[in-house]
Amino acid sequence: MSNVIHLNARRPRFGPLRGLAALIEGFASHRRFGDDVFWLKENAELLNILECTGQAPGEEALAPHLTFYRELPERLRFFPQYYRFLLSLCLDLEDLGMTGEMGVELAEWVAGQGLPEAELSDLQRAEARRLLARRGIEFTSRDAGLTDRLHDFIARSETFALPNKKAAYELTHIVFYLSEYGRRAPDLPAEALVSLEFAGLLAYLEQNADLLAEICVAMRYAGATPSPIWEDWLAGALGGFTLFSGAQAEMRDDYHEYLVCAWAGLAAGRGAPDQAVAQGPVSFHRATDWGGPLREISECIYRMGAARSGDWGSMRPQIAAQLSETGHDILSAAEASSPRFDAFFAGFARTGLLRVAV
Repeated sequence: MSNVIHLNARRPRFGPLRGLAALIEGFASHRRFGDDVFWLKENAELLNILECTGQAPGEEALAPHLTFYRELPERLRFFPQYYRFLLSLCLDLEDLGMTGEMGVELAEWVAGQGLPEAELSDLQRAEARRLLARRGIEFTSRDAGLTDRLHDFIARSETFALPNKKAAYELTHIVFYLSEYGRRAPDLPAEALVSLEFAGLLAYLEQNADLLAEICVAMRYAGATPSPIWEDWLAGALGGFTLFSGAQAEMRDDYHEYLVCAWAGLAAGRGAPDQAVAQGPVSFHRATDWGGPLREISECIYRMGAARSGDWGSMRPQIAAQLSETGHDILSAAEASSPRFDAFFAGFARTGLLRVAV
């Protein structure tokens, strides 16, 4: 079921995050607790971003996770349904500086139990495959067509010209897994870069910093350079966060958006966030702002019925007339951000079957 392979991949280094020990301690000890699946999710997301951006917190900063790390074999055997979270946390802790080699033991157990075979989703199978490969285990599935299906999905660019956040996040994660988070060229079909660009246009029109940040990171891992318009806007969004500490900290916050915007900034070589992370409870809050003109544009062309066209040149004046000044400015910036905006709109207008030329 499993074969040992050898990897020589190195983590890319993008520069250090400020207040790293406080950030780790805050997520480990002050937001949720270890038996809560949301604790697993939040800490797995944080440690994954730290690991794949080449952070080096060291064992002292990771000490809040020491008891959890030591209990991982028992937790995995009792909670095998969470094996991807648990294995990811284990591997990241070790690769960030935790002393131990438990990751090999856990990866071998996961492969031996055939847990990836219980996955119905190709995306989850791809994540499991990537996790096992980090400790040199190649999971040999009865289904050999996984990579081909992933390529087929991300190469269908017309999918990503329509608002569908689930598909867009799956697109970014497929690129993460196939590129081993920037460690290798992912060998993507050319159409996948078009898909990323279309998904990025939708995220920018919606002013969705969380999704756009992941898209920009995925583009860089795929060997492409995101639009500076997108990355400048993300830098501004990151700078607009307020961090609440102590008694003011709230569990319901925008932590994920903060983390992925910081990740995108590091991947773009723009450095770490300026905000200081205090010791103890901390929460992350982005100023509430208008959501962007995406919904207005969609409603406008829907009301046109049979009169709508996929020709952006003819549709632009009619759409622009329905937008506020701010909405018009965002639309104009979106146009300027991509030479494929016309092709994107042809699919977004939904006037017929779109086949995208790369």
